[in-house]
Amino acid sequence: MTTVEERVQIAIDNWAPRFIANGIDANDLQQLTRGIQRWEDWYPAWSALADVHARMGEEAEAQAHYESAGEHYFHAAMLYHFGKFMMVRHPGQLRAGHELTVRTYLRGLPLYEFPGERIEISYEDGHTIAAILRKPPHIARPPLAILSPGLDSVKEELHNYSNDLLRRGVATLAIDGPGQGELESALPLRPDYEVPIRSIIDYLESRADIDATRIGMFGVSLGGFFALRAAAFEPRLKATIMLAGAYNLAQHFDRYPLLTQEAFIYRLKAPDEAAARERLKAFTLDGVTGNITCPVLVIIGRRDRLFPPEDSERIVAEIGANADLWVFDDGNHVCNNIPYKYRPQQADWLRDALRAR
Repeated sequence: MTTVEERVQIAIDNWAPRFIANGIDANDLQQLTRGIQRWEDWYPAWSALADVHARMGEEAEAQAHYESAGEHYFHAAMLYHFGKFMMVRHPGQLRAGHELTVRTYLRGLPLYEFPGERIEISYEDGHTIAAILRKPPHIARPPLAILSPGLDSVKEELHNYSNDLLRRGVATLAIDGPGQGELESALPLRPDYEVPIRSIIDYLESRADIDATRIGMFGVSLGGFFALRAAAFEPRLKATIMLAGAYNLAQHFDRYPLLTQEAFIYRLKAPDEAAARERLKAFTLDGVTGNITCPVLVIIGRRDRLFPPEDSERIVAEIGANADLWVFDDGNHVCNNIPYKYRPQQADWLRDALRAR
């Protein structure tokens, strides 16, 4: 009898709703999960299907069917991404898949409903922060939300979150911070995320097409922790959303699925699990939340397998009157199983918070 290997089952059990919510066609996902039995088959299967979508994009573009081409390139980019997103034990596949994700997403960038531009922002020690800037049409100087991905996410995966804000007149800057996306090989994750955010806002203040007095930040999972940490030390952030984040990352290490534990070890540049646990102790909001003065929205699902709702409740209690808490009893991690209950609403909240500043 054929059995599904542990890592394959972990990926399906923990992230199937995320795949669909962030751009994977449900029929493609059914085809993939039905056919993959071994972890070593995960990346090849996802990449092969991504190739199909990429070729369809090329064919549509050659026929000047640019709307269709954009859709195909986006679907291909997400398939490349989720094919490699947890391949930390196979760094060759991880790098190859990420390069395809970045390249394919950029092919579609001029063709999306809301086009954008790739920018590179000067950072420490000669590094650059890669980002995608997208602006709503017909607004001369819109407010802007910085979008921060989570542990195993990348700026390209934040596409649909960006669309929600763009439809509401808010520009977006999706970033790969230290230890994430295009910087995951060069730099480790760092807890003091206000440092890269400072460089990013400095850059945004140099642009005449953005209202740099109305900059907010939205972060998913680990990115939510980063958003609150940045808000505590960067007063130019005027509103912040923490979606499914944690108060203390080290405290919950034993709750994390095996693949997530391995991702932390890899992206912290830790030699082993013990070192990763030690380095994660710096990833805490203890003594930090009292510095936050901008409006904050914290969102959590009670069925979250990674971070307990009690963390979110503690964060909101410590911040006080400026913080709102949305708890969904039926929500999983990032509430990806119920996106209709919070995604439009959180975009409304951030638009209104930035409008009020």
